[in-house]
Amino acid sequence: MTDQPGNEEAGTIPVGSGAEQREIAFRSCQGEAPGLVWLGGYRSDMRGTKAEHLADLARRDGLGYCRFDYSGHGASGGRFEDGTISRWTEEAAAVLAATTRGRVILVASSMGAWIALRLVQRAAEFGLTGRIAGLLLLAPAPDFTHRLMLPRMTETQREALDRDGLITEPSEYGPEPNVYTRALFEDGAANLVMDGLIETGCPVTVIQGMADPDVPFAHALELVEHLPFHGVVVTLVRDGDHRLSRPQDLALIERATKDLVADIRNSV
Repeated sequence: MTDQPGNEEAGTIPVGSGAEQREIAFRSCQGEAPGLVWLGGYRSDMRGTKAEHLADLARRDGLGYCRFDYSGHGASGGRFEDGTISRWTEEAAAVLAATTRGRVILVASSMGAWIALRLVQRAAEFGLTGRIAGLLLLAPAPDFTHRLMLPRMTETQREALDRDGLITEPSEYGPEPNVYTRALFEDGAANLVMDGLIETGCPVTVIQGMADPDVPFAHALELVEHLPFHGVVVTLVRDGDHRLSRPQDLALIERATKDLVADIRNSV
């Protein structure tokens, strides 16, 4: 991170080795703990509306902040088609280790929530024990390959996935189609988190839109059943969509972030 609070630094770090090495782009700044770490969703990047809003919040409140692009996303290297939950989780852990220090709050959107929960589960392996102080999960989509996608896939899509190794479908969020690979599904099966209690060891706040066409709010409520009963707050936004990027959504996210920061500081 930079030496001056509030000054965001851009850079890259190498993750992996040999043919698997890829350059992961990040932006980070020094600040007070707990710092904020942004984990974006599938095919999103670190310059999105919510990530930028969090950067502004971190600057105003003097908090540390880090955001980055997964391989195949935004400014990072690597092919998108090579991406898996394991691969992107490894990249997230490497960025945390290289650019942050002290306790952090993972602010995670959609697929990013799956990666955040895998970071919690694998904290000891990644050297993050005791560092993840809170989770703010926005339209969380853990296990989306198996709980959200497979049940609605047509027989034609299943056959194409087996035959071609990938399927595509139009995206509502950009001109390029969404691409889902057989490797993503196979790796997803090895990373499922909603098959038992998820011991987060920290407070968790979930914000979910009830008008979300991609992640039904029932999925968020089911996730809560797998979280410890204490320290979990759920906010349902009656007319909220998957993006949660309207001014009122951003204000809600900011309040939730500030509340987590205050709770964590008061608990020390």
